[in-house]
Amino acid sequence: MRSLEEYHTLPEAEVLAQISKAKSQLGKHLVILVHHYQRDEVVQFADFVGDSLELSRKAAETKQARYIVFCGVDFMAQTAAMLCGPSQTVCLPASSAVCPMAEMADADQAEVAWQNLTLLWGEDLVPITYQNSYATVKALCGQRGGAVCTSANAQAILRWALAQKRHALFFPDEHLGRNSALALGIAQERITVWDPQEPMPSREAAKDATIVVWKGYCHVHTFFAAEHVESARRRYPGIQVIVHPECPHEVVARSDSNGSTSFIARTIASAPPGSCFAVGTEIHLVSRLAKQNPDKRIVPLARSLCGAMYRINPHNLAWTLDSLLAGTPVNVVRVPADVARWANLALRKMLGAK
Repeated sequence: MRSLEEYHTLPEAEVLAQISKAKSQLGKHLVILVHHYQRDEVVQFADFVGDSLELSRKAAETKQARYIVFCGVDFMAQTAAMLCGPSQTVCLPASSAVCPMAEMADADQAEVAWQNLTLLWGEDLVPITYQNSYATVKALCGQRGGAVCTSANAQAILRWALAQKRHALFFPDEHLGRNSALALGIAQERITVWDPQEPMPSREAAKDATIVVWKGYCHVHTFFAAEHVESARRRYPGIQVIVHPECPHEVVARSDSNGSTSFIARTIASAPPGSCFAVGTEIHLVSRLAKQNPDKRIVPLARSLCGAMYRINPHNLAWTLDSLLAGTPVNVVRVPADVARWANLALRKMLGAK
């Protein structure tokens, strides 16, 4: 089998043909899961395309395939590895497809926050971690009665948490946590930020809080600013602005609607011909939505690229599939059994949320 470096020297047409051939040979033994933010050259080979929640559900439902190739970022492949069966193998075509947001919260930091906040509130606290986190952080939530959420069900999970206890710790995305809490009617002054670099000041600030949100963010969505919304409205009078809830609150507040990547796609697809949207999310999805909806005007609120997703390309996808054919899978994603056991408790709440 050729090395990855050799694959990168091949013409793209040859690589695309090799992917098609390998996929055909692997047949029912292979499922390729692809996130909305992937480039079209990868999306064309997907068995399923979706957001984190949809792909997590699909990974949990996929029982027949021997191999699951996850074209997303590392935490997504971890989740698939925890949800699939012991006889299944999950591969990530690019081991360098690492989510910067997930790296902003590790289990040790999360434990420090938990211990400090329980000094304030005792057991009157539920931890919630966004899907964009590592398995060890998900396991911490599972051990302490918490849950995982995605952007599609963050509000539902937060509502569930506050029905159990009077306080919630939400990590690692400050903006999704804040936007979800505000959407549920929680006052701005009852939301405070936990800075993992400053635990003591963060604990002091949290005394009167209902929701504590982690100081973390997605660089794709924090790129969008209020002036982008105002510029779009000036340039396209009557345009509908739709954004992802990982955007800063001042962007979400100025938009017409906000939601997960799948929510954005469904909203645009169901809009009447002639509709005009400025979309605040990753540029590959925005460009694809424009192609899929030629009867509408779809423009990016601004151009923002996920570099981690972009690390997956046809060359490393072909290399990954050929490794499966050779019986020597590459970039296999594994999660220790004790971590997976606790993390799955939290993941099941996510999968069951409406």
